[in-house]
Amino acid sequence: MLMKNERIIRVFLDEDPVPFAEFEPPVKFVLDTTKLPDGKHSLKVVARSTSGVEGIRVIPFEVRNGPAIAVVGLRAGEVLNEQVPITINAYGSERRDVFVVTGSETPKAIPAWVWALLVSFAGFALFYFIMYWRPELYKSFF
Repeated sequence: MLMKNERIIRVFLDEDPVPFAEFEPPVKFVLDTTKLPDGKHSLKVVARSTSGVEGIRVIPFEVRNGPAIAVVGLRAGEVLNEQVPITINAYGSERRDVFVVTGSETPKAIPAWVWALLVSFAGFALFYFIMYWRPELYKSFF
């Protein structure tokens, strides 16, 4: 016969030795991340079966409740020299009733493949113009 308190689920946050919640399975709960600081965290779930055997599962996750920060001009681990222009933008969803256009997009340079495509198109147009622009091919009907 099963006793209710033999099966238990304990939920730990980060490296805290004291569980922040204990449940009897099955369970549904809401993890409120607004109370957690931004950054990397881990949720450790320890479950005990009716026979007393424990299973552990650690789930890493990242919290980002603050505004999203975009940095253009600097990448992680990049080696720099001289002066480097850097653009920093922070945007979030503090007010849900108003959409702020200014500052909601991070300006980025046009990708190199777009420039290569544009130069290729212009080169082909110039080649076509040079090869096939002869007055005898374009006689007027008037």
